Amino acid sequence: ASVATPLYLNYVKRANIGAAKTQMKLLEDALTGYRLDIGSYPDGNAGLQALVENQDNNEKWNGPYIKPSVPKDPWGNAYVYTCPGEHGDYDLTSYGADGQPGGEGDNADINNWE
Repeated sequence: ASVATPLYLNYVKRANIGAAKTQMKLLEDALTGYRLDIGSYPDGNAGLQALVENQDNNEKWNGPYIKPSVPKDPWGNAYVYTCPGEHGDYDLTSYGADGQPGGEGDNADINNWE
């Protein structure tokens, strides 16, 4: 057990980081679909919820772009969406296991621009 437990915990950490990167890719694909229909990405106020519901009754909205809802990151926290972004058209971030900006290891931020 003393050997297996650290190996298992390391596997879970890597799996969570991989799941966050996969979810972010799915969110990026949904954001691209939204932009193709509407002509721009959702602004920072509308946030990712604009992928699920037509908040401003835009006639061009052809969603939902992601179902059934915007996912939480693997640690149960909301993804941080900023538009316009500092690193591109938009920034998408998971703050990792601790849910706080910065950190190292499984607490490190996962970003769409890295």
